[in-house]
Amino acid sequence: MKLYTYFRSSAAYRVRIALNLKGIEHQLEAVNLLKSEQQQAPYTDKNPQGLLPAMETEQGTIAQSLAILEWLEETHPDTPLLPSDPWQKAQVRNFSYAIACDIHPIDNLRVLKYLSGELNVTDEQKTTWYKHWIIEGFKKLEPTLGEGPFCFGEKPTLADLCLVPQVFNALRFKVDMTQFPKIAAIYAHCNTLDAFIKAAPENQPDAA
Repeated sequence: MKLYTYFRSSAAYRVRIALNLKGIEHQLEAVNLLKSEQQQAPYTDKNPQGLLPAMETEQGTIAQSLAILEWLEETHPDTPLLPSDPWQKAQVRNFSYAIACDIHPIDNLRVLKYLSGELNVTDEQKTTWYKHWIIEGFKKLEPTLGEGPFCFGEKPTLADLCLVPQVFNALRFKVDMTQFPKIAAIYAHCNTLDAFIKAAPENQPDAA
């Protein structure tokens, strides 16, 4: 399998963690978002959506990180990332989708580029936008968490795979994480595990 990735792509980061946790052999193929390589051939021949990540498999290419993660869960059920209980599974998905569908899309690179390039927003205003939506999202998620060490229980789930990259971005933009002690504690604990450490942006081959 080959994962098309960029070291600071939150969505690709999620998939890198999953591949590491499940011990799945894979290759990484860097696609530079800053150079807009995701919108150019040959990448768009693989993924016409022009977004990262994409997973190239023997059957073809899968786009969208959550679709990739669900496929990995079904095809490699060892080290499960979703609970077996339907109610608990729904809670994990609810938390994951809140990040992947509500927080991340309005703070990703193409939105920030549009704010700067088309709307002439200043860097300060862009940072204010970014931090606002992360803080608003985390305010809703913090009360739903227990006492850890992971988002839901004693093992990492899809929720942790979505949360860790979002916290990484929050820290990049200097969001004060002391207001979210549970989220901060989960992030710190996850980053003691090899699967998360190896997936971290600073440890990727294309990290500048």
